[in-house]
Amino acid sequence: MTQIAPVEMRQRVEALQREVAQFEQYEPPTVHTFHGGMYCREVTQAAGSLVVGKVHLKDHLFVLLRGTMLVTSGDEAREMTAPAMLCSVPGTKRALYAVTDALYMTVHATTLTSVEEVEALVVEADPASPFMVGNKLKREELTCHS
Repeated sequence: MTQIAPVEMRQRVEALQREVAQFEQYEPPTVHTFHGGMYCREVTQAAGSLVVGKVHLKDHLFVLLRGTMLVTSGDEAREMTAPAMLCSVPGTKRALYAVTDALYMTVHATTLTSVEEVEALVVEADPASPFMVGNKLKREELTCHS
């Protein structure tokens, strides 16, 4: 386990995001569930893929349900093997590398009932992120010229 200052970790993850933006992006299958004052984002990530998330603004849980991943969180980077859980704090920007096929989720307390509303509340806007709302990759719009 490597520990560094949380601000430096965030800067490193942002630098990683800029580097991987040069390559084809991976869109992990994501399932969204609302229940009992909670929003759960369940993500399946293929072995060998890297995902850099957005900055989270609220406390939440990150739960690794299956697989092994290299994960940044706060002031550390570590290998996690399921079952495992992290308590995430505001300001967290995570890089997730799937060593094996993995299944993980984040759980957020909220009374909101749409992914768009929740994301507006719990993540920082990030124009550099390859992801739109709901973990969907941004797609370049095609234009036709006659």
